[in-house]
Amino acid sequence: MITLLALVPIVGALLVTLLPRSSRSQQLMARHVALGVSLVALVVALVIAARFDVGGGGYQMVQEHSWIEPLGAYYSVGLNGIGLTLVLLTVVLTPVVLLAAYRDELPGNRSANSYVAWMLVLEGLAILVFTATDAFLFYVAFEATLVPIYFLIGSYGGQGRQKAATTFLLYNLLGGLLMLAAIVGLYVVSSDAGEASYRLADLANLPFAEDTEKLLFLGFMAAFAVKAPLWPFHTWLPEAAASATPATSVLMVSVIDKVGTFGMIRWGLELFPGAADWASPTIMALAVVSIVYGALAAIGSTDIRRLVAYTSVSHFGFIILGIFAFTQTSTTGSVLYMFNHGLSTAALFLVTGIMISRRGSAEISAFGGVQKIAPVMSGILLIAGLSSLSLPGLAPFVSEFLVLAGTFTVNVPLAVIATLGIVLAAVYVLVLYQRTVTGPLTEQSKVVTDLTTREVAALAPLVVVIIGLGLFPQPLLDLVNPAVAVVLGGLP
Repeated sequence: MITLLALVPIVGALLVTLLPRSSRSQQLMARHVALGVSLVALVVALVIAARFDVGGGGYQMVQEHSWIEPLGAYYSVGLNGIGLTLVLLTVVLTPVVLLAAYRDELPGNRSANSYVAWMLVLEGLAILVFTATDAFLFYVAFEATLVPIYFLIGSYGGQGRQKAATTFLLYNLLGGLLMLAAIVGLYVVSSDAGEASYRLADLANLPFAEDTEKLLFLGFMAAFAVKAPLWPFHTWLPEAAASATPATSVLMVSVIDKVGTFGMIRWGLELFPGAADWASPTIMALAVVSIVYGALAAIGSTDIRRLVAYTSVSHFGFIILGIFAFTQTSTTGSVLYMFNHGLSTAALFLVTGIMISRRGSAEISAFGGVQKIAPVMSGILLIAGLSSLSLPGLAPFVSEFLVLAGTFTVNVPLAVIATLGIVLAAVYVLVLYQRTVTGPLTEQSKVVTDLTTREVAALAPLVVVIIGLGLFPQPLLDLVNPAVAVVLGGLP
C-alpha cells in the first residue's frame, strides 16, 4: 500500500505531461487531472491510516526488497505514527494547493501541464522520504526532492526566480553532500561489522565508536539543519519564498522543509542517540536563536512573503527545540507542530498570495482597508494569523504548549527565552493584519476583490482542520505518542 501511495502521484505526473497542452482549455484539463490524481492519493492514504494500529509504536506495513545488492541497499519502507502524520499532511495539502493554483499566471506562457506535474512528483517523493526505512533510499529520495522544487521556483516563480532557485539548490546540495559522506561512513562501519546494510533496524544495532558516531551524526544534521531551516543555515528560505508562487511556497515550507525536522528524529535520534545527546545543548541554543531571530526579522519585513517565510524560521525553532529537549511531552509537541505548522503556514501563504496577486504588489505598505471590500479574505487571513501565533482553540496552540512545557522540565532558561517567541508572534501578526486589511481603504487597494468560490473551497478545508484539531487534538496525540516513546526509549 505504501508503494502504491507513492506511485499514484508520480504516475499521475507522467500522465499529465503526456496530455495535450497547446490551448488554455487543454491546460485546464491537465489541472483537473492533477487534482483528481491528488484526491486518489488522499483516499489511498486514508485507507492506510484506517488500517494502521494506532497503539503500536513500531514500524508497520513494512515492505522490503533487495535493491543494489553490492551496496547492501534495500527498497525498504514502513510507517510509524510520526511518518504517518507527515504523510497525511502531504496528501491533505497537495489537492488544496492544486486547487488554489488553478488560475496562477505562469511566466513566459509556460505550460500548466509541467507546473502541476512537478507538484505531483514532489508529492510522491515526499511520501517516499517519510516512509523510507533504508538510509540509502532515504538519501536518494531526499536529494531527488530538490529537482521539482528547483524547477517550480526557477521556471514558474516571479522576479528573481533564477537566483532564488540557484541559491536554494546550492545550499541544499552542500548539506546533501555532507549527508552523502555520512552515508558512505555507514557503509564502511556496517561492512566492518560483517555485512553492508543501510536498513534502520540493522544500523541501530551497530557498535559505533564515539567519535565516529559524532561525525556521522553531524553529517546528517548538516543536511537537516539546512532543510529545516535552522539559524544560521536559513538564509536561502526568504529569497526562495519571495520568488516562488504561493503554491510552491506551501509545498516547500509546509511539506518538504519538514523532511529536515523529521530526519532529525528518524535518523538523528534513532540512529545516533549518543551523539544526539552530546549535541543537544548546542542545537537547543541554536533553536532558541531561530525562534527569536525569525520573529524579529518577520516584524521588520516590509514584504508579505518574506514576513511569512521568517515566521517559519521562528516556528521551526520551536520544533527543533522540542525534539532535542528529549522529553515525551516536548517531542510529541514537535511532531504535532510539524503537522499544525504545515496547515497554518499553508493558509497564510495561500491567502496572502491571493491578496498579492489581486494587488500586484507584495509590499505591506501597498495595502490598507482591504477588510471593507474583501471581508471573507480578511477573515481567513485573521484565522491564519491567529493560528500562526498559536491562539488557544486553534491547532498550533496545543503543539507549542507541549514543546514549551516539555522544555521547561529540562532547561528553564532556554524555555523562558523561547516564550518570548509567543509575544513576538503576536506583534508580527498584528503588523500584517493591521497594516493590510484594517484602517481606511486606500486608492491602490480598491483593485482587491474578495475570494471566489474556488478559492474559498481551497482554503476552507485548512480552516476546518485548524479549528478541529485545536479543539480536539487527541487523535493525533494517540497516533504520535507511541512512536515518540519508542524513539526516546533508545536514548541514553
